[in-house]
Amino acid sequence: MSYSVKEIFYTLQGEGSHAGRPAVFCRFAGCNLWSGREADRAAATCQFCDTDFVGTDGLGGGKFEAAALLAERIASFWPGTQAGAQGQRFVVLTGGEPLLQVDAELIDALHAQGFEIAVETNGTVAAPAGLDWVCVSPKAGSTLVQTSGHELKVVVPQAGFTEADLLAFESMDFQQRRVQAMDGADPLARRRAMAWAVQWCLDHPLWSLSVQTHKTLGIR
Repeated sequence: MSYSVKEIFYTLQGEGSHAGRPAVFCRFAGCNLWSGREADRAAATCQFCDTDFVGTDGLGGGKFEAAALLAERIASFWPGTQAGAQGQRFVVLTGGEPLLQVDAELIDALHAQGFEIAVETNGTVAAPAGLDWVCVSPKAGSTLVQTSGHELKVVVPQAGFTEADLLAFESMDFQQRRVQAMDGADPLARRRAMAWAVQWCLDHPLWSLSVQTHKTLGIR
């Protein structure tokens, strides 16, 4: 299988359970909930994505004809030349929707390079075996297929998700449940979204707050 990758970069994980942890991000091109083009946004299932995942022209991006080649490119972004020499290697597979492309061969190749593998997915595609951390961020209007994992992260408030819908997630098999305030260009809307998310956690202690620290810090 070949892989289409928008970009690869080394940074700190900005949100969720691994916030602050050094990681190589591998952003796959393509998504099944939006084309990534503004002309299609109004008709898309997911209308609030702020990520560029179109094409393969980003830093470190490209088309990779074999899993080993992509794993080697990802490893080249980790400091040091030897697995384990500079801490536990950690890669976050994201998108777009990474599970449209991530397969057993890539998982094996990344493990062979000494990586712990996390994936950030919209949950509409079943996760293959072997991933070390599965974070599902469901989108209203889509069918959730991956109903278990390590972390559930719901962007709120999200049109199409009622409070009853959020409470229904509590019956699913996730180790952690988080809400994350909807971002956007309007400062007032951002403040209202954060207030909503904070109050949800206070009222429902099974949930905790995910904050996009990378945006505050001004890093990728």
